[in-house]
Amino acid sequence: MVVVELDLDSISHIEAPAPTAMALGYFDGVHKGHKAVIETAKAEAAKRGIQSAVMTFYPHPKEVLGKPDQPIDYLTPLQAKVARLKALGVDVVYVVHFTKAFSKLTPQAFIERFVIGLNVKHVVAGFDFTYGVKGEGKMDDIDRYANGRFTHTTVEQVSDEQEKISSTRIRKQLSEGNVSEAASLLGYPYVFSGTVVHGDARGRLIGYPTANIVAKERFIVPKTGVYVVTLTHAGNTYEGMANIGYKPTFVDDLAKPIVEVNIFDFNQEIYGETVEVAFYERIRSEQKFSGIDEIKAQLGRDRATALQFFKQHTANG
Repeated sequence: MVVVELDLDSISHIEAPAPTAMALGYFDGVHKGHKAVIETAKAEAAKRGIQSAVMTFYPHPKEVLGKPDQPIDYLTPLQAKVARLKALGVDVVYVVHFTKAFSKLTPQAFIERFVIGLNVKHVVAGFDFTYGVKGEGKMDDIDRYANGRFTHTTVEQVSDEQEKISSTRIRKQLSEGNVSEAASLLGYPYVFSGTVVHGDARGRLIGYPTANIVAKERFIVPKTGVYVVTLTHAGNTYEGMANIGYKPTFVDDLAKPIVEVNIFDFNQEIYGETVEVAFYERIRSEQKFSGIDEIKAQLGRDRATALQFFKQHTANG
C-alpha cells in the first residue's frame, strides 16, 4: 500500500497518478459503516481493473475549526488509521492535511483539485459525506461537479438494530465503559497503543506487576475502571487485565488517568517498547481500598473474572 500526503500546495505539483476508484471520508475508527464504503470502492476498482484508493483527512476538522483549548482525541489516530486501511487491502491512501485554507475550498474546487486532479474514475462515499466550504457539497450534487468526468456510488446508512453506526456513537460507548458494545460497532475490539514507561512499582510489590502505558498519539481512553484486555508486543499477544484510573488508594491528585496492564504469565522487561492494548469487557469501576490485603483480594477476583472470560470465548471460538 502506498501512502501519499497532500496539502493545498503539493496537490498542484503531483504527477498524474494511475486511475483509481476512491473512497472519501474521515474514517475515524474505520468502523463497520466505513468498511462498507471502503469495500464498495475496492469492488468498483476491481470491476474496472484499476487501483483502489481512500482519501482521509488529518487533523480532524473540529480540531482545526473548533475551540483551540478543546483538542480532539481519536478512535484511530493517523498511524492507527493507516494500519487499519492497509489491513483492508487498499492500494493507495491519500492523507489530506486539513487546514483553515483547505476548509474554504468551494465544492467545485475540491472536486477539481482533489478528485479529478488525482485521476479518480469512480468516487464512493457515505450518504452523509460533505465537502467544500461549510460542507456545502453533498453526494446528491456530485454529478453536477463531476460533469461527466467520473461516476460515483453513494453508500446508504449502515445500522445495527438500534441506529446508525457512527464514530460519535462509538466514542459515547467508550466514555461509558461499554467496550464490548464499542467492539460490536467497530467490528473489532477497541485498541489503544503506546509506550511502556516506569511506574511506581506498587503492583509488583503486591504480586500484580503492571505495564504502565503512555499513548504516543491522542487515543480516546475508555472510562475509568478495570477491564479484560489483551496486550500485543513484538507480534505476540498475551491475556491480561487493565486498570484505567487515578489510583485513589495511593494518590489524591493525578491530573489524568493512567493505563496500566497486568499481563498474565509474563515476566519480560518491556520498558520503552511499543504495545497495543485491546479492550474486551469492563469488569468493574475503579475503587478506593482500605489497604493492601483488600486490594490483593479484589485483584484476585478480577483475574479470575478475566480468565473466565478468555476461557468462555476460546471455547466459543
